[in-house]
Amino acid sequence: MNGPGELSTRSGPEPAYLIINADDYGYFKGVSRGILDCVRQGTVTATGVFANSPFLDEHASWLADQPDVDIGVHLNLTDRLPLTRPLSDALNTWGGQFPGKFSIAKAVLSRRIPVDLIRDEWRAQIEHCLARNLQLSFLNSHEHIHMLPPLYPIALALAREYGIEHVRFATPEWPRAWSASALLRDSIMSALTLMNRFHMAHAVPIFLGMGESGRLSQRYLSSRLPKLKPGKVYELMCHPGMADPGEVKGRRLLAYHDWELERQTLSDPELKKAFATNNIRLIGYRHLLTTREGLRVNPEEINT
Repeated sequence: MNGPGELSTRSGPEPAYLIINADDYGYFKGVSRGILDCVRQGTVTATGVFANSPFLDEHASWLADQPDVDIGVHLNLTDRLPLTRPLSDALNTWGGQFPGKFSIAKAVLSRRIPVDLIRDEWRAQIEHCLARNLQLSFLNSHEHIHMLPPLYPIALALAREYGIEHVRFATPEWPRAWSASALLRDSIMSALTLMNRFHMAHAVPIFLGMGESGRLSQRYLSSRLPKLKPGKVYELMCHPGMADPGEVKGRRLLAYHDWELERQTLSDPELKKAFATNNIRLIGYRHLLTTREGLRVNPEEINT
């Protein structure tokens, strides 16, 4: 089997293929509006939906007018309320709400929270999206929680159950700003990718954006885009939005996310010129075929 991002290519030169995937659709109204703004401008080609969002009904209806964006489920264990009562009861220490990523990771790894409850919760999150007529192309998760070794096989099994072909394989991208938190994050992600690689069913897009998660900038893209290799498939994680201080009050979120910066980065007219200069073709998950030999872009789809 080919490695992450490797293509079975047709004869002749190929561009590098890039999926620009916006996380957190439905998180806040400003986030969803910012994502849709980038979709309309033709830069964001996929978005992951917060299934337990209190805004889901309204925001799902907005996606009905955007046929060119692929939709997935942004599986969640770290924010707001679960959809299933048994998991809520198991989270009684935290008032029935999802705790932070380190608390839930500790509870999963210590088996304090049975993985069967998480499987049922994630199944409910997928069903919640399907019930709103969302056509699902992929799964990923909030704060990459599905990359925990007990949970990654569950995400893969649910994808098979629902005929969802793609599950994000998040990998570290060692940052240029050597902060303690970034080093800890990437060290953990390195260990998780090594453990989970044995479960991969097929090749996956090469993951980009971890190094500047929450603050995707023109500087990052101008450095990264020229390095994309012809014939490879990449997924760029992003978090664009329209900041509303009246809507988002959490200090941690405001410190981590610069939604406006990301939206402006993806809206810059120079970005499409950079794609052309570097022979990069924007695609969605719909354009991919998975084979034993690797990923392949479906020429019939990409030329429509």
